[in-house]
Amino acid sequence: MEFSAEQIAGLLGGIIEGQKDIKVNNISKIEDAQEGTLAFLANPKYTSYIYSTKASIVLVNNDFKPDKTISATLIKVEDAYKAFASLLEIYQQYKSNKIGISDKAVIEKTAQIGEDVYIGANVYIGENAIIEKEAKIYPNTYIGDRVTIGEHTTIYSGTNIYSDCLLGKYCTVHSGVVIGSDGFGFAPQTDSEFKKVPQIGNVVIENNVEIGANTTIDRATIGSTRIKNGVKLDNLVQIAHNVEIGENTVIASQTGVSGSTKIGKNCMIAGQVGFAGHLNIGNNVKIGAQSGVHKNIPDNSILQGTPVVPYREWYKTASILMKLPEMKVTIDKLKKQIES
Repeated sequence: MEFSAEQIAGLLGGIIEGQKDIKVNNISKIEDAQEGTLAFLANPKYTSYIYSTKASIVLVNNDFKPDKTISATLIKVEDAYKAFASLLEIYQQYKSNKIGISDKAVIEKTAQIGEDVYIGANVYIGENAIIEKEAKIYPNTYIGDRVTIGEHTTIYSGTNIYSDCLLGKYCTVHSGVVIGSDGFGFAPQTDSEFKKVPQIGNVVIENNVEIGANTTIDRATIGSTRIKNGVKLDNLVQIAHNVEIGENTVIASQTGVSGSTKIGKNCMIAGQVGFAGHLNIGNNVKIGAQSGVHKNIPDNSILQGTPVVPYREWYKTASILMKLPEMKVTIDKLKKQIES
């Protein structure tokens, strides 16, 4: 599908410098772009490429002033990076605008299917499930009984959503995700064995949530495991039973959150962070990679390390650790002098 500079400028509220009717059919990086593609310039270190790029259209910031002639048509916007991200979103919508139900899908009679949905081959949709309008469910996906998939939500292939779980509007769930599997609940017995505690809750995922590939979100023992509006989870994240993740929090890959921990809104959690159970993490908290969180964290904290400490303290400790071999040599020399 082709778009003209005039159409793109209209979508982004931009100003054209060059040919308004020139068209593009793809997107590329400014340094290796080809004719017929659109690129963007936001980072000043890439400025030199704008004079040699073969891109037909380039998004630039309003304050950009060229030093020499540019062959590409420019579209000036307030923030080129944000505008490019918005354009990618629009492009993705056009690219994946599938509608229709495969004759190889299995849909129980009691399921409710909205208008203009896409349901691919080998999808199973259980009893009394609700698939709202313009939702997309890609092949080889399991949707359990009484599951609700909200409007405009996309579920990619190989996803398993267990019974009674609720997904809101405009969510994206990537391949291999498991939502609603049993929480890790086992009660120790007197004979050193463990008895499974039935997990009878569900998972509630609110609106505009994105869940990365192979992430797992366990159902609650009682009540709901809850992922609130705007949360973004990376690939390979583990969310345990009865966890609550606050609005617009982002969590990077290989992080694990133990049962009944509550993480506030607008938090940024780096990769491979481990949370103990039953903790309360405040709002606007930032936690560095490979940290171990063992205690409640107040609002606006920035932490690092295992166990976590304020990040400035952690860097001081790390700098001392680097000097330990040298310090040991000095201590050994002093020890010998004292003994002699």
